[in-house]
Amino acid sequence: MRVPRFAALGDSLTEGVGDPVEGAWRGWAALLAPGLGTTRQPAEFRNFAVSGALARDVHESQTPAALAYAPDLASVIVGVNDTLRHGFDIRDLAVRLDKVCAALSASGSRLLTACLPDPGRMLALPAPLARPLARRQRAVNAVVHALSERYAAVHLHLADDSWVEDRTLWSADRLHPGERGHRAMARQFHALLAAEGLAHGAAPGGEPEQPVPGRTARAVWLATAGTAWVARRCTDLLPQLLGLAGAEVRHWARGTSARLDHLAENSLSTALASLSPAPPLARMGE
Repeated sequence: MRVPRFAALGDSLTEGVGDPVEGAWRGWAALLAPGLGTTRQPAEFRNFAVSGALARDVHESQTPAALAYAPDLASVIVGVNDTLRHGFDIRDLAVRLDKVCAALSASGSRLLTACLPDPGRMLALPAPLARPLARRQRAVNAVVHALSERYAAVHLHLADDSWVEDRTLWSADRLHPGERGHRAMARQFHALLAAEGLAHGAAPGGEPEQPVPGRTARAVWLATAGTAWVARRCTDLLPQLLGLAGAEVRHWARGTSARLDHLAENSLSTALASLSPAPPLARMGE
């Protein structure tokens, strides 16, 4: 058996934000990598993920670099940043992710994917602000589900209540997993891969090695990095989100909220119809 190669593509979730080790981010992908090979032949791992990445960045920058690396396994987890941008376009996201998955699958890589919780729920935003974000994230997840099935990806459900409601899994920012959450992701992916004979080493441990951030650490983050994050989003998303929230309130008052759901469903249908015809599947080693 040759040494497997694992490439991780995506945004801050895969970069490892929320799991700091020795002044850098580690994250679920780095935790998973050692268990993909064996003691005698450990897997090679390269993390191409970048904090703040959009589907466009994964398509245009990360995928060519990953293809040059020629991985046997490639994770593609992205989309939350797209939902938090003014120019959210579910059709463009779907087309780009389709091209990413097609290129990696055609090269012989087995894909790892995940659906994600919507940021409005994670941040406990008021309903008029949360609902537009929830529609966007549901659309992204629907695209990811469709592509995961098409390309026979190893898929992890991270939008389930068991993930969202367990606050011990999440970091101070409420959007990224903490060390416990990253370990839980790595362990669940390892179990899915082991069941298909794609993980040959031990699963990573589930208990954190670093102290869990306390109330003071969370307060410091919210007052420093958290404030900066909100400020960046405000200049991009907030004006549009306030408009969307106003539309939510007006439709709620008129009893016509279903129209907004219908518009979102139509946009999603158009996006799914834009996907390329299903190609033949590639397998590791073929």
